[in-house]
Amino acid sequence: MRQTTEKVKQIQERMKASQSRQKSYADQRRRPLEFAVGDHVFLRVTPTTGVGRAIHSRKLKYVYDPSHVLESEDLQVRRDLSVEVQPVSLGDSQTRQRKGKSITLVQVNWDKRMGDSTWELEEEVKKSYPHLFSGES
Repeated sequence: MRQTTEKVKQIQERMKASQSRQKSYADQRRRPLEFAVGDHVFLRVTPTTGVGRAIHSRKLKYVYDPSHVLESEDLQVRRDLSVEVQPVSLGDSQTRQRKGKSITLVQVNWDKRMGDSTWELEEEVKKSYPHLFSGES
């Protein structure tokens, strides 16, 4: 038992030393960033749906397009760097059995260009985005 405890302490000490070394390497390469009014910057945000789900973010690959420039008034970025996105349209729907009840799921398209979509409970989507269902008969 004593040997195991000593081994765990050794491992912890080595991990602390390794983390400290990595921090010093990172600090040497870090430089303060300063921006001026009018500078264009990339802000990595996590798009979230109105039903409380984060949309899978992708790696940053970018080809400049002037239509992609957003003014700060157009975007409400939260403290946790998330931003709520609005659905574009509805896709397929399907009914499933859960806990002995039938539930209907709808595919919500969040971004046509990127193909972002999620499956959500129809009743939740109807509550949050009733306008998407206005075309139904």
